[in-house]
Amino acid sequence: MRTDVMGYYGLAKDVRHAGFFETEQHKKLFSHVKDAIKHGGLIAVSGMIGTGKTVSLNKLKESLSKDGKIIVSQSRCVEKQKVQISTLIAAIFYDLKNEKFFIPHGELRERKLRELIKIERKPVVLFFFFSHDLPRATLKGLKHLIETVNDRIGPASLSVLLAGHPKLQNDLKRSNMEEIGYRTTTYSLDGAIDSRRQFIEWLIEHCVREDVKVNDVFEPEAIDLLAEKLVTPLQVVEHLTRSLEAGHAANEKPVTATIVSTVLSGVIEDLEATITRLGYDHKSLATLLNVSQAEARQFIAGRLDGTRAADLHEQLLVVGLPV
Repeated sequence: MRTDVMGYYGLAKDVRHAGFFETEQHKKLFSHVKDAIKHGGLIAVSGMIGTGKTVSLNKLKESLSKDGKIIVSQSRCVEKQKVQISTLIAAIFYDLKNEKFFIPHGELRERKLRELIKIERKPVVLFFFFSHDLPRATLKGLKHLIETVNDRIGPASLSVLLAGHPKLQNDLKRSNMEEIGYRTTTYSLDGAIDSRRQFIEWLIEHCVREDVKVNDVFEPEAIDLLAEKLVTPLQVVEHLTRSLEAGHAANEKPVTATIVSTVLSGVIEDLEATITRLGYDHKSLATLLNVSQAEARQFIAGRLDGTRAADLHEQLLVVGLPV
């Protein structure tokens, strides 16, 4: 955000850098995930685009590292769709070993990994973000790796925490994935921030100077409108910034509901936007609904006849997509 806009409204900090808004739902989720990690296995945490998966899970990683009872590893690979099991195993080796070493190959690799984890005598968890893009073969490889490492290993164990869009959880429910899905503990970050109004007020309070109040920056009606129309924390932060910039341009302080309404007029809440936030495109949606890619494109674009569109919409609700 521009410094002149911040100065005009009495902001000491950009709302994009407000920090982590931790709710009771976050605390419960973190507690459940920590317990799951101690027992070893596959863990999946999903959330729509913009729900704060990366921020939340980085906070969890920080908490685990500070506590010191669980060893944290993370794959830094950016080519998510091409990741092989060997890449993820390498990440664990790199984070467990301090000295210079070579990762063994073949049978010796898994044996050495078991040995390293057993020596630690505490749980090890590998974090992997954007897991909705992982190939099926890699997911199966992770399942077999965990079973191999955790076989009679004592107090130590290996967990892999997969983070991704809601598509990840739906993929794990598919019949051809039951070998993996049935053995995965799943959690969702959607709904972790149950009050968008509370989140908006928290953002403003944490960014303004001590002598500035929330209602000095936004009218209550303007906050109500933002809370009503926006869905994810990412949307809230972005449109809060745009509203402040528009208010500054109009010399309006506090920002009014009229200005917010003008800013929000560009927010198109169509099916395509919703589907994208859930991690799907026309190809993956066609697979989910068992329809052709052409029909999936027509459905997303709103060009199917009413009866057929309603049928596909119902199918999305059945599999748990909030459309």
